[in-house]
Amino acid sequence: MSELPLEILPELREALRDGRPVVALESTIITHGMPHPDNIETARRVEDAVREAGALPATIAIMDGRIHVGLDAERLERLATARDARKLSRADLAACLARGETGSTTVAATMICAHLAGIEVFATGGIGGVHRGAEESFDISADLQELSRTPVSVVCAGAKAILDIDKTLEVLETLGVPVITRGSDAFPAFWARDSGRPSPLRMDDPAMIARAHRMRARLGLGGGQLIANPIPSEAEIPMSRIAPLIEQAVEEARRDGIAAKSVTPHLLGRILELTGGESLSANVALVLNNARLAAEIAKALCETE
Repeated sequence: MSELPLEILPELREALRDGRPVVALESTIITHGMPHPDNIETARRVEDAVREAGALPATIAIMDGRIHVGLDAERLERLATARDARKLSRADLAACLARGETGSTTVAATMICAHLAGIEVFATGGIGGVHRGAEESFDISADLQELSRTPVSVVCAGAKAILDIDKTLEVLETLGVPVITRGSDAFPAFWARDSGRPSPLRMDDPAMIARAHRMRARLGLGGGQLIANPIPSEAEIPMSRIAPLIEQAVEEARRDGIAAKSVTPHLLGRILELTGGESLSANVALVLNNARLAAEIAKALCETE
Protein backbone atom coordinates (compact mmCIF):
# COMPACT_ATOMS: atom_id res chain seq x y z
CA MET A 1 0.00 0.00 0.00
CA SER A 2 1.35 3.44 -0.92
CA GLU A 3 2.05 6.09 1.68
CA LEU A 4 -0.78 8.40 2.72
CA PRO A 5 -0.28 11.74 0.87
CA LEU A 6 -0.27 13.71 4.11
CA GLU A 7 2.20 16.51 4.81
CA ILE A 8 2.09 18.06 8.27
CA LEU A 9 4.20 21.11 9.11
CA PRO A 10 7.01 20.10 11.49
CA GLU A 11 5.78 22.50 14.19
CA LEU A 12 2.35 20.87 14.10
CA ARG A 13 3.66 17.31 13.93
CA GLU A 14 5.73 17.96 17.04
CA ALA A 15 2.78 19.54 18.88
CA LEU A 16 0.48 16.62 18.04
CA ARG A 17 3.12 14.13 19.14
CA ASP A 18 3.54 15.97 22.45
CA GLY A 19 -0.19 16.30 23.10
CA ARG A 20 -0.31 20.09 22.70
CA PRO A 21 -3.45 21.86 21.39
CA VAL A 22 -3.93 22.24 17.64
CA VAL A 23 -6.93 23.71 15.79
CA ALA A 24 -7.74 22.80 12.18
CA LEU A 25 -8.84 25.59 9.85
CA GLU A 26 -10.57 25.20 6.49
CA SER A 27 -9.37 26.83 3.30
CA THR A 28 -12.56 27.37 1.29
CA ILE A 29 -12.90 30.76 2.96
CA ILE A 30 -9.58 31.63 1.29
CA THR A 31 -10.42 30.46 -2.23
CA HIS A 32 -14.18 30.93 -2.42
CA GLY A 33 -15.27 33.00 0.58
CA MET A 34 -13.49 36.32 0.19
CA PRO A 35 -11.77 38.37 -2.51
CA HIS A 36 -7.99 38.87 -2.56
CA PRO A 37 -6.32 40.37 -0.51
CA ASP A 38 -9.06 40.15 2.13
CA ASN A 39 -8.78 36.35 2.01
CA ILE A 40 -5.12 36.08 2.92
CA GLU A 41 -5.33 38.88 5.48
CA THR A 42 -8.24 37.11 7.18
CA ALA A 43 -6.47 33.74 7.05
CA ARG A 44 -3.46 35.23 8.81
CA ARG A 45 -5.65 36.95 11.40
CA VAL A 46 -7.48 33.70 12.15
CA GLU A 47 -4.20 31.83 12.57
CA ASP A 48 -2.97 34.61 14.88
CA ALA A 49 -6.19 34.39 16.93
CA VAL A 50 -5.64 30.66 17.48
CA ARG A 51 -2.04 31.27 18.58
CA GLU A 52 -3.02 34.12 20.91
CA ALA A 53 -5.59 31.82 22.55
CA GLY A 54 -2.90 29.23 23.29
CA ALA A 55 -3.13 26.69 20.46
CA LEU A 56 -1.47 26.14 17.09
CA PRO A 57 -3.37 26.73 13.82
CA ALA A 58 -3.43 24.11 11.06
CA THR A 59 -4.89 25.52 7.85
CA ILE A 60 -5.66 22.59 5.54
CA ALA A 61 -5.55 22.52 1.74
CA ILE A 62 -4.74 20.18 -1.16
CA MET A 63 -1.72 21.17 -3.24
CA ASP A 64 0.61 19.24 -5.54
CA GLY A 65 -1.16 15.94 -4.92
CA ARG A 66 -0.81 16.08 -1.14
CA ILE A 67 -2.91 17.00 1.88
CA HIS A 68 -1.16 19.93 3.52
CA VAL A 69 -1.92 20.30 7.23
CA GLY A 70 -0.57 23.72 7.99
CA LEU A 71 0.45 26.14 5.23
CA ASP A 72 3.70 28.07 5.21
CA ALA A 73 3.71 31.66 3.92
CA GLU A 74 4.52 30.66 0.34
CA ARG A 75 1.74 28.06 0.07
CA LEU A 76 -0.77 30.34 1.74
CA GLU A 77 -0.03 33.05 -0.84
CA ARG A 78 -0.28 30.52 -3.68
CA LEU A 79 -3.65 29.34 -2.46
CA ALA A 80 -4.98 32.86 -1.92
CA THR A 81 -4.18 33.82 -5.52
CA ALA A 82 -5.07 30.51 -7.20
CA ARG A 83 -7.64 30.83 -9.97
CA ASP A 84 -8.28 27.13 -10.47
CA ALA A 85 -8.69 25.85 -6.89
CA ARG A 86 -11.40 23.24 -6.56
CA LYS A 87 -13.89 23.39 -3.70
CA LEU A 88 -13.52 19.92 -2.18
CA SER A 89 -15.82 17.72 -0.15
CA ARG A 90 -15.81 13.98 0.59
CA ALA A 91 -16.90 13.05 -2.96
CA ASP A 92 -14.01 14.68 -4.85
CA LEU A 93 -11.17 14.83 -2.31
CA ALA A 94 -9.46 11.65 -3.57
CA ALA A 95 -9.86 12.62 -7.24
CA CYS A 96 -8.20 16.00 -6.64
CA LEU A 97 -5.28 14.30 -4.91
CA ALA A 98 -4.93 11.71 -7.68
CA ARG A 99 -4.86 14.43 -10.34
CA GLY A 100 -2.36 16.59 -8.47
CA GLU A 101 -4.75 19.55 -8.51
CA THR A 102 -5.14 22.44 -6.08
CA GLY A 103 -8.16 22.31 -3.83
CA SER A 104 -9.57 24.05 -0.80
CA THR A 105 -11.36 22.08 1.88
CA THR A 106 -14.99 22.53 2.90
CA VAL A 107 -16.20 21.56 6.37
CA ALA A 108 -16.53 17.89 5.35
CA ALA A 109 -13.11 17.66 3.69
CA THR A 110 -11.41 19.56 6.51
CA MET A 111 -12.89 17.15 9.07
CA ILE A 112 -11.58 14.17 7.10
CA CYS A 113 -8.08 15.62 6.77
CA ALA A 114 -7.95 16.84 10.37
CA HIS A 115 -8.88 13.37 11.63
CA LEU A 116 -6.18 11.78 9.45
CA ALA A 117 -3.67 14.15 11.09
CA GLY A 118 -4.95 13.48 14.62
CA ILE A 119 -6.56 16.90 15.15
CA GLU A 120 -9.79 16.85 17.18
CA VAL A 121 -11.07 20.45 16.89
CA PHE A 122 -11.83 22.54 13.84
CA ALA A 123 -12.94 26.19 13.54
CA THR A 124 -14.93 27.46 10.57
CA GLY A 125 -17.41 30.23 9.77
CA GLY A 126 -20.71 28.43 9.22
CA ILE A 127 -21.57 24.89 8.25
CA GLY A 128 -23.40 23.84 5.11
CA GLY A 129 -26.80 22.26 5.48
CA VAL A 130 -30.16 21.76 3.87
CA HIS A 131 -30.73 24.33 1.13
CA ARG A 132 -34.05 26.03 0.66
CA GLY A 133 -36.19 24.03 -1.72
CA ALA A 134 -34.25 20.83 -0.96
CA GLU A 135 -37.51 18.87 -1.09
CA GLU A 136 -37.28 19.37 -4.87
CA SER A 137 -33.55 19.86 -5.50
CA PHE A 138 -32.22 17.38 -2.87
CA ASP A 139 -29.46 19.96 -2.27
CA ILE A 140 -28.10 18.94 1.13
CA SER A 141 -24.52 19.61 2.13
CA ALA A 142 -22.20 16.68 2.77
CA ASP A 143 -21.13 18.54 5.91
CA LEU A 144 -24.08 17.06 7.80
CA GLN A 145 -23.22 13.44 6.99
CA GLU A 146 -19.58 14.11 7.83
CA LEU A 147 -20.50 15.41 11.25
CA SER A 148 -22.18 12.04 11.89
CA ARG A 149 -19.11 10.08 10.68
CA THR A 150 -15.90 11.81 11.69
CA PRO A 151 -14.96 12.43 15.37
CA VAL A 152 -14.01 16.10 15.15
CA SER A 153 -15.68 18.88 17.15
CA VAL A 154 -16.56 21.70 14.76
CA VAL A 155 -16.89 25.27 16.02
CA CYS A 156 -19.02 27.52 13.82
CA ALA A 157 -21.41 30.47 14.05
CA GLY A 158 -24.34 28.18 13.32
CA ALA A 159 -25.73 27.22 9.95
CA LYS A 160 -25.41 29.78 7.18
CA ALA A 161 -28.51 31.96 7.18
CA ILE A 162 -29.01 31.29 3.46
CA LEU A 163 -30.05 27.71 4.36
CA ASP A 164 -33.26 26.14 5.60
CA ILE A 165 -32.26 26.12 9.26
CA ASP A 166 -35.27 24.14 10.49
CA LYS A 167 -34.55 21.27 8.10
CA THR A 168 -30.81 21.47 8.82
CA LEU A 169 -31.45 20.99 12.54
CA GLU A 170 -33.87 18.13 11.84
CA VAL A 171 -31.30 16.30 9.70
CA LEU A 172 -28.60 16.78 12.33
CA GLU A 173 -30.92 15.29 14.96
CA THR A 174 -31.74 12.34 12.70
CA LEU A 175 -28.02 11.72 12.13
CA GLY A 176 -27.33 11.79 15.87
CA VAL A 177 -25.10 14.87 15.80
CA PRO A 178 -25.06 16.84 19.08
CA VAL A 179 -25.74 20.52 18.39
CA ILE A 180 -24.36 22.59 21.27
CA THR A 181 -24.68 26.38 21.46
CA ARG A 182 -22.18 28.19 23.61
CA GLY A 183 -23.57 31.02 25.72
CA SER A 184 -27.13 31.11 24.36
CA ASP A 185 -30.37 29.15 24.41
CA ALA A 186 -31.00 30.18 20.79
CA PHE A 187 -29.35 28.55 17.79
CA PRO A 188 -27.41 31.21 15.82
CA ALA A 189 -27.61 31.82 12.07
CA PHE A 190 -24.15 32.97 10.99
CA TRP A 191 -24.55 36.77 10.73
CA ALA A 192 -27.36 36.74 13.33
CA ARG A 193 -27.03 35.67 16.95
CA ASP A 194 -30.58 34.29 17.06
CA SER A 195 -32.09 32.28 14.21
CA GLY A 196 -35.44 32.16 15.99
CA ARG A 197 -34.95 28.46 16.76
CA PRO A 198 -33.98 27.05 20.18
CA SER A 199 -30.66 25.30 20.47
CA PRO A 200 -30.90 21.53 21.13
CA LEU A 201 -28.14 21.78 23.76
CA ARG A 202 -26.30 24.54 25.59
CA MET A 203 -22.83 24.44 27.16
CA ASP A 204 -20.94 27.56 28.18
CA ASP A 205 -17.70 26.01 29.46
CA PRO A 206 -15.09 24.84 26.89
CA ALA A 207 -13.99 22.17 29.39
CA MET A 208 -17.53 20.73 29.45
CA ILE A 209 -17.58 20.66 25.64
CA ALA A 210 -14.26 18.81 25.71
CA ARG A 211 -15.61 16.29 28.23
CA ALA A 212 -18.64 15.66 26.02
CA HIS A 213 -16.28 15.02 23.08
CA ARG A 214 -14.35 12.46 25.13
CA MET A 215 -17.55 10.86 26.45
CA ARG A 216 -18.82 10.22 22.93
CA ALA A 217 -15.64 8.27 22.20
CA ARG A 218 -16.01 6.23 25.41
CA LEU A 219 -19.57 5.36 24.48
CA GLY A 220 -18.49 4.26 21.03
CA LEU A 221 -20.62 6.92 19.36
CA GLY A 222 -19.31 7.81 15.91
CA GLY A 223 -19.06 11.31 14.53
CA GLY A 224 -18.30 14.67 16.02
CA GLN A 225 -19.99 17.57 17.73
CA LEU A 226 -21.32 20.81 16.26
CA ILE A 227 -20.50 23.76 18.50
CA ALA A 228 -22.50 26.87 17.59
CA ASN A 229 -20.81 30.06 18.77
CA PRO A 230 -22.94 33.20 18.20
CA ILE A 231 -21.30 36.09 16.36
CA PRO A 232 -20.16 38.90 18.72
CA SER A 233 -23.08 41.28 19.32
CA GLU A 234 -21.19 44.31 18.00
CA ALA A 235 -20.70 42.62 14.62
CA GLU A 236 -24.18 41.10 14.28
CA ILE A 237 -26.57 41.69 11.38
CA PRO A 238 -29.92 40.73 12.96
CA MET A 239 -32.34 38.45 11.13
CA SER A 240 -34.81 41.31 10.74
CA ARG A 241 -32.27 43.07 8.50
CA ILE A 242 -30.51 40.19 6.77
CA ALA A 243 -33.55 37.98 6.05
CA PRO A 244 -35.05 40.16 3.27
CA LEU A 245 -31.65 40.44 1.57
CA ILE A 246 -31.21 36.66 1.71
CA GLU A 247 -34.66 36.17 0.17
CA GLN A 248 -33.71 38.52 -2.66
CA ALA A 249 -30.39 36.76 -3.29
CA VAL A 250 -31.99 33.29 -3.19
CA GLU A 251 -34.71 34.30 -5.63
CA GLU A 252 -32.14 35.79 -8.04
CA ALA A 253 -30.06 32.59 -7.90
CA ARG A 254 -33.14 30.47 -8.57
CA ARG A 255 -34.10 32.69 -11.51
CA ASP A 256 -30.59 32.48 -12.98
CA GLY A 257 -30.36 28.69 -12.60
CA ILE A 258 -27.45 28.73 -10.17
CA ALA A 259 -27.21 25.37 -8.40
CA ALA A 260 -25.00 22.78 -6.66
CA LYS A 261 -21.57 23.93 -5.43
CA SER A 262 -22.01 27.35 -7.07
CA VAL A 263 -24.97 28.30 -4.87
CA THR A 264 -23.23 29.17 -1.59
CA PRO A 265 -20.36 31.31 -3.00
CA HIS A 266 -22.82 33.09 -5.31
CA LEU A 267 -25.24 33.89 -2.49
CA LEU A 268 -22.46 35.05 -0.16
CA GLY A 269 -21.10 37.31 -2.90
CA ARG A 270 -24.53 38.78 -3.66
CA ILE A 271 -25.25 39.40 0.02
CA LEU A 272 -21.89 41.15 0.27
CA GLU A 273 -23.10 43.54 -2.43
CA LEU A 274 -26.54 44.02 -0.87
CA THR A 275 -25.09 44.82 2.58
CA GLY A 276 -22.51 47.23 1.19
CA GLY A 277 -19.66 45.10 2.55
CA GLU A 278 -21.11 44.73 6.05
CA SER A 279 -21.50 40.96 5.68
CA LEU A 280 -17.76 40.61 5.02
CA SER A 281 -16.88 42.47 8.22
CA ALA A 282 -19.32 40.28 10.13
CA ASN A 283 -17.84 37.17 8.53
CA VAL A 284 -14.34 38.11 9.68
CA ALA A 285 -15.54 38.84 13.23
CA LEU A 286 -17.37 35.53 13.61
CA VAL A 287 -14.48 33.46 12.23
CA LEU A 288 -12.06 35.09 14.67
CA ASN A 289 -14.52 34.46 17.49
CA ASN A 290 -14.81 30.80 16.50
CA ALA A 291 -11.04 30.40 16.28
CA ARG A 292 -10.63 31.61 19.84
CA LEU A 293 -13.29 29.24 21.20
CA ALA A 294 -11.84 26.31 19.24
CA ALA A 295 -8.45 26.99 20.82
CA GLU A 296 -10.03 26.93 24.29
CA ILE A 297 -11.69 23.59 23.53
CA ALA A 298 -8.44 22.19 22.10
CA LYS A 299 -6.60 23.16 25.28
CA ALA A 300 -9.28 21.54 27.40
CA LEU A 301 -9.12 18.36 25.33
CA CYS A 302 -5.39 18.10 26.05
CA GLU A 303 -6.23 18.13 29.76
CA THR A 304 -9.19 15.73 29.53
CA GLU A 305 -8.71 11.98 29.54
